[in-house]
Amino acid sequence: MESRAKALGHGIHPMMIVFPLGLLATAVIFDILYLITYRAGFQISAAYTIGAGVIGGLLAAVFGFTDWRAIPSGTRAKRVGAIHGIGNVVVVLLFAVSWLARASATNWEPNALALICSFAGILLSGMTAWLGGELVERLGIGVSDNAGVNAPSSLSRRSTRRARA
Repeated sequence: MESRAKALGHGIHPMMIVFPLGLLATAVIFDILYLITYRAGFQISAAYTIGAGVIGGLLAAVFGFTDWRAIPSGTRAKRVGAIHGIGNVVVVLLFAVSWLARASATNWEPNALALICSFAGILLSGMTAWLGGELVERLGIGVSDNAGVNAPSSLSRRSTRRARA
């Protein structure tokens, strides 16, 4: 099925996710740099990029939810999409908690909770990004109205044998 929320003929959700994902990953890089150098500025940069990433993630979620609602019920694509979406809500919540933990500190200093939430969030985002790729690349969601909404996982043996043939 093709994306339901489009701009100039292209799905909005896939265009929007690059911004929050990039911002949140950059925040983790700033956190790592801060932990290595303790130079002032990295923790502030991390906090601002987390704030922007959370806002961007919420906006991307609106368009992702719109597309998910159009996937036929009872299909593998609907299940993968639900896990992808719920996982990304958890990612945004983890980063929001990280931001709140920093906001109460002097000079946006990240405490252990803030760092754990950010690092857990970026790890989970890698898994949810893979699921998003599975939706698009394997199942054809957002690409074609002839999507294979019940195609097997790209990790299954059956799909691996077919790829070698």
